[in-house]
Amino acid sequence: MIRVLIADDQAMVRQGFGALLAAQPDLLVVGDAADGEQAIAATRRLDPDVVLMDVRMPVMDGLEATRRLLTPGSAVKVLILTTFDLDDYVYEALRAGASGFLLKDAPAADLVQAVRVVAGGEALLAPSVTRRLIAEFAARPRGERPRPTALTGLTPRETEVLRLIARGRSNQEIAAELVVAEQTVKTHVGRILAKLGLRDRAQAVVFSYESGLVAAGE
Repeated sequence: MIRVLIADDQAMVRQGFGALLAAQPDLLVVGDAADGEQAIAATRRLDPDVVLMDVRMPVMDGLEATRRLLTPGSAVKVLILTTFDLDDYVYEALRAGASGFLLKDAPAADLVQAVRVVAGGEALLAPSVTRRLIAEFAARPRGERPRPTALTGLTPRETEVLRLIARGRSNQEIAAELVVAEQTVKTHVGRILAKLGLRDRAQAVVFSYESGLVAAGE
């Protein structure tokens, strides 16, 4: 069973998402929270696998709660929920270690699948989110961004795979482009994350642009 905690300041949202997820045979809603502080306390008490985290909440917003939850060694995954795809917090939430981003008006099936994907250790980074990240970097002064020495530990093929991840390609799309098996791509992705000390694909995208490996507009 995948244990889920729902953090949202609107009771109707918590109830609606809770009913939807509870109807799934492999999902268990262990609790909810109305603000970031409650989300942190409930996570520590209930030990969920995934926290559905609203961004805009009173007392403590979802961004700060995500930062505090995703400390080194933390196993919980955070899936960011928001009403606005242009939310300024999305980028920072991904940098803080959130494993995915989903609009609240997404189809019910998408929410259920998102929880499963994130719980499975993958990142939910839709092309629209990747475009937002690229736009974020494109709007910034280029400046000089020295490449982290960690990049030198990647093989040429791993570097190539990382570039494709940064452009929003799925494992299946990367496999087709490089003419290799999808399992081979998964192996490369796992090694990349381990070598760079990243949690998932979402952080890999952020890392790629911040390090200068990939430039916005490429």
